[in-house]
Amino acid sequence: METLKFKTNIKCSGCVAKVTPFLNNESEIKKWDVDILNPDKTLTIETESMNADTIIETIEKVGFKAEKI
Repeated sequence: METLKFKTNIKCSGCVAKVTPFLNNESEIKKWDVDILNPDKTLTIETESMNADTIIETIEKVGFKAEKI
């Protein structure tokens, strides 16, 4: 299991609600969380085999930005 962290512009619970179905539908993502209280709005993802580029593409499909940290 690998833990990946991303700086995002997911800033509120409404934003989290928008990305939820997209991240929940990815079978390779075992667990995820967005810390909207952190200034970097950190998205943490635990995955078996999904790479950072694919996660960034998924976030961008919803209209948000993500940068691996």
